[in-house]
Amino acid sequence: MHDSSADGLTRNAASETAAAAPKSLSPFHLAVQVHDLVAAREFYGELLGCPEGRSADTWVDFDFFGHQFVCHLNKEKAGVQPHYNEVDGHGVPVPHFGVVLDLPTWEQLAERLTALDVKFVIAPYIRFAGQPGEQGTMFFFDPSGNAVEIKGFRDLGALFAK
Repeated sequence: MHDSSADGLTRNAASETAAAAPKSLSPFHLAVQVHDLVAAREFYGELLGCPEGRSADTWVDFDFFGHQFVCHLNKEKAGVQPHYNEVDGHGVPVPHFGVVLDLPTWEQLAERLTALDVKFVIAPYIRFAGQPGEQGTMFFFDPSGNAVEIKGFRDLGALFAK
């Protein structure tokens, strides 16, 4: 039995469609809490270069590399202590979110963030060099303690390669 979604696709059919070909991806929507919208605008808008979209007194939209990313104000937000999972000898903060870029774009961003003295949780490095799924990765926190990972793939078609 398949569960139907609002658009008439079954969950199974939607999964098969998504797995079949990553030719074009639908933008995702993600909303996070921040303790300060000015700091969020500086971090996401100025530091990461994400254009600002709509906003109100308690939230702001950003174009996060083609995806809708919303920062919602919660002045009470206290830094949540992330859990760290061991991956390649690094403590990866969980939860985290991010984006997958092509490797040259990732390298440019990594150089820019390094030059701006961003405090990395995991400094930019290459994983799986010379293998399917070769990728660059870097982790850092936004001013409200949200963990961000930026990946860069040599071959975006190998995103799920084993």
